[in-house]
Amino acid sequence: MAEESPRHNFFVTGVLAVVCSLLVSLTAIGLGARQERNRELDRMRNILVVTGLYDPAVPIEEAFSTIEIRLIDMETGEYVEETEAPPDYDQRLALASKDLSSPVPNKEDIAGINRKEKYSWVYLVTDGDRLDQVVLPVRGRGLFSTLYAYLSLDSDLKTVRGITFYEHGETAGLGAEVENTDWTAKWPGKLVYDEGGEVRLALVKGGVNPSSTASQYQVDALSGATITSKGVTSLVKYWFGDAGFEPYLRQLAQEGAASG
Repeated sequence: MAEESPRHNFFVTGVLAVVCSLLVSLTAIGLGARQERNRELDRMRNILVVTGLYDPAVPIEEAFSTIEIRLIDMETGEYVEETEAPPDYDQRLALASKDLSSPVPNKEDIAGINRKEKYSWVYLVTDGDRLDQVVLPVRGRGLFSTLYAYLSLDSDLKTVRGITFYEHGETAGLGAEVENTDWTAKWPGKLVYDEGGEVRLALVKGGVNPSSTASQYQVDALSGATITSKGVTSLVKYWFGDAGFEPYLRQLAQEGAASG
C-alpha cells in the first residue's frame, strides 16, 4: 500500500477542520435562536405574572396576545409610530448606542443605571375600551447587580397591581429575596404617588406600621439586605419621576380624561 503523502494528510486535516467548524457554527446558531426564543417566552411569562394573567394551563403566547405592546419616547412620553421606531428595537442593546441612549448625570442617577434609553416598551392591559393596567419595565443598582423588574399600575396610574423581579445577581437569602413571592405579594395596593404627585413609595426598615397613614406608600424592607432595599426604593423613585415614566403616565392620564 502506498504511503500517504504529507500533502494528502494536510488536505484531509483541512477538510475535517472546515467541516467541524461548520457543524459548530450551525449548532451555535441553532442554540442562539432557541435561547432567544426562550428569553422571549420568559419575558412574556413575567409580564403575565405581574398582571395576574398567567395561567400555566394556557399557552404563554395565547395569553400574551391580549396585551397591547407600545413603544414610547422617554423624553416626551408620547407613543412612537412603527415607522419612526428602529427596526427590531432591543431596549437592552440600545444602552450601548449613542443614538438610542444618553448618559444620566451623576447627580440625577439615583438608580445607578448610568445610561437611559431613548425609547421604552410599555404593556397595556384593557377591559373592553377601558385601560385596566399598564406594565412598565424598571431597573436599578442593588448591592452586587442591576435589578430588572416589571411593575404594573392600576388604571388610576398610581396604585401598584404587581411587581416581579426577573433578573439580578443579589445574595441568596438576602437581596435575592426580591424574587420571593411572599415579599412581592406585599406590593399590590400600595401607592406610588401621593396626592401632590410626588413619588412616595419606598421600602422601610423594621416593617410597615399598618396604623400609620404613611403605610399606603410603604413596603417592608428586605431583612438583612439594606443596600438592595435602598436600591429598590431608588429605582422606583427614578423610574416614576420626571426622568422616567412620569411624562408617559401624564399623557396616559390625559388620554383617559379625554375619553372619559
